Amino acid sequence: MILSMTGFGKAQGNYKHTTYTAEVRSVNSKQLDLVLRLNSAIRDQEMDLRKKLASELVRGKVDISLFAEGVHEDKMLSINQELFGRYAEMLKSAADKQGLDQTSLLASVLKLPEVMQSERKEKPQEEIDLAIDILFQAVKNFQEFRSAEGHQLKLDLVDRLNNIASLMKQVEQYEGERIKTVRQRMVDRFNDLKETVTLDESRLEHELVYFIEKFDVTEEKVRLNAHLKYFEETMNSDEAAGRKLGFISQEMGREINTLGSKANHAEIQKIVVQMKDELEKIKEQVLNVL
Repeated sequence: MILSMTGFGKAQGNYKHTTYTAEVRSVNSKQLDLVLRLNSAIRDQEMDLRKKLASELVRGKVDISLFAEGVHEDKMLSINQELFGRYAEMLKSAADKQGLDQTSLLASVLKLPEVMQSERKEKPQEEIDLAIDILFQAVKNFQEFRSAEGHQLKLDLVDRLNNIASLMKQVEQYEGERIKTVRQRMVDRFNDLKETVTLDESRLEHELVYFIEKFDVTEEKVRLNAHLKYFEETMNSDEAAGRKLGFISQEMGREINTLGSKANHAEIQKIVVQMKDELEKIKEQVLNVL
């Protein structure tokens, strides 16, 4: 199965007066690069969540965020009574000595460091569970996006594979002519040599057969066909296929290059150029495959 490495997913849910929103987005990357921006509701569980997410996401630069909007009831404010008393006494004493107005004394004391204390209330388990569910719903939506985009990638890759297979069949119409031309060229050279040098006819025939065999592209065609078939089988497998498809593409390139170097025929060379063009497009698309 082909999955795209890029994708986007979003999910929302409400707990009392708070709305939780989770978003997942990714771009291409050779490894998994996971960035988590979690709301305080589940921040304590980041390590466990990271492990679970890593097993599902596999590869890509993935950015996951969970944030909350609305009325937050997780903070309580209180006054540090001891510190407040000390500050108030000091300020009152200073004001008395200087004959200053003390009507704003309370406001002044409250602005001093550490007089106001913020205590975080522990969130109820029900809210924590909801936040986690929303996060993984966004991941599910993200994976569905990857799958839909992967389907389009697969359709394009199959077209490219079929184009290469079709081009390879076109080579066959020139093979007989190509070998005949090469053979005649060699015979003409040998005949020219006969006029000045005594040659062993049987040895020449043996060398001629050996030389022509070097131009045979049957093995390259067989191997290229096998690679095309393996590429398609890999796309249909359940595992993440991106890396393996990249390796198969490299092997396909080797066979196409060898076919081109053996071609010795203008029309076959043109076909090889078209095959290389299709292969480059395959390689570009494979970079987007998970």
